Amino acid sequence: MTHGSLDPRTPVIVGAGQIVQRPGDGDLDPIGLAVEAVRRAGDDSGTGDGLLRRADSMRHVATTCWPYRDEAALIAAALGIVPRETVRTTLFGGDGPQRLVGDTARSIANGQLEVAVVSGAEAVASVLALQRAGTRPTWAEQSGDVEPAHVLGTDRAPTSEAEMAVGLMAPIYNYALLETAVRASSGADAHEHMQQLGALWSRFSEVAATNPYAWLPQGRTAAELIEPSSANRPVAAPYLKLLTANIQVDQASALILCSAHAAEAAGVPRDRWVFVRSTAYAHEEWFMSERGELAAAPAIRAAGKAALGHAGVGIDDVAHIDLYSCFPSAVQIAARELDVPLDDPARPLTVTGGLTFAGGPGNNYAGHSIATLVQRLRAEGAGFGLATAVGWYLTKNAVGVYSAQPPAQPFRDIDAGEPIERPAPRQAGSDYSGTATLEAYTVPYARDGTPEAAIVSAIAPDGTRALVRSGDEDLIAALLEADPLGSEVTVHGPGHLTI
Repeated sequence: MTHGSLDPRTPVIVGAGQIVQRPGDGDLDPIGLAVEAVRRAGDDSGTGDGLLRRADSMRHVATTCWPYRDEAALIAAALGIVPRETVRTTLFGGDGPQRLVGDTARSIANGQLEVAVVSGAEAVASVLALQRAGTRPTWAEQSGDVEPAHVLGTDRAPTSEAEMAVGLMAPIYNYALLETAVRASSGADAHEHMQQLGALWSRFSEVAATNPYAWLPQGRTAAELIEPSSANRPVAAPYLKLLTANIQVDQASALILCSAHAAEAAGVPRDRWVFVRSTAYAHEEWFMSERGELAAAPAIRAAGKAALGHAGVGIDDVAHIDLYSCFPSAVQIAARELDVPLDDPARPLTVTGGLTFAGGPGNNYAGHSIATLVQRLRAEGAGFGLATAVGWYLTKNAVGVYSAQPPAQPFRDIDAGEPIERPAPRQAGSDYSGTATLEAYTVPYARDGTPEAAIVSAIAPDGTRALVRSGDEDLIAALLEADPLGSEVTVHGPGHLTI
């Protein structure tokens, strides 16, 4: 046994590394960024490359900006590591880092692994800079027969035919639609709600201002965030640019996980250990338009309850929280499901600053939030941290609970899926005709600030959901100026709706 009664197979995080490459800082590609983050994690553990060279498993959150097939193999080769296996997450899913940590901790607790490295990296800013210069990256390419030993997660298509028919195929439009559903459920009018969004995101920006790895480390006032300007154009009502995820970043993170036995044998100082107390994951009703309530995410509640329950703590016992923050609606819905206030000054809902200000590096934002939690928990030597991670449209959800204090019971990675107590699903279509109640809407904008269309979700008398996309200027004006949430509307087949 290690440290008295502690099971030697207890999973611990002993190293955390991060890097941000701003314009002018360098020209590292995603693999180079990941390699540097892994080296920093090794240094952070106090063992340099000692533990790294013992890694049984190299694991990577799938990079989206370049068509790698097995990033972990390239990272291992660059570091001179010969792991027993390489693992990556599915191509798309912000839940990937948390799922990968949970799966890694489970393998360590089961005695299948002793030492593992989990990394993630993106260089979208570099890709775009090269494109603007008229060149293409000359980054490593892997042949079609290269594959990792295991791929974690699901790549099921994220949108239904009805959603695609009305243009709900990008996160900005889906989360903007959810935002008006959140407002409807809160009872706030459009002006009040925008003030609340500005205040929430301002608090996130203040955290980013203290984060050395944030892409935009600058505090912003609520007024700045909700006032249209050349630098803050409307994107999809009610969102302006500074209320949305920022994927144009170069960032990487890495974690070293190992068993308590391996950590002790490698001489990792005890004050560097952070325990993965529990993790949980659950899928929401897969297609957003088929959920019983747009402003709810029972899967987050289920995963949070499972992870906290196994860790033996309540949400009020958690001092540090990072809610996945691609858009404000995601934070508001998760906070409601986890029963945490949005505006507690003593407990901000991010430790990084969120995907707008800290940065949204593809699938790997949660890799940075976990790495930051590790540092927070070490500094205090006590207490708990919680991170959530989200894939698609609150569809794939994962939660992790962390602490610098050893657990009272063995680690578990919990499938908190079915059965989940949730409202009955709805049928959804884009060809309905008849009366309905306007439930939610968004208006996408062109880059020049011109409204492009109206996307409306309405509930028919039989409970089905009607989706409509219309270019009617009167309808667009009514949505932007008259705030008709909850109004009776008439749907005249695809593309036509009157209030």
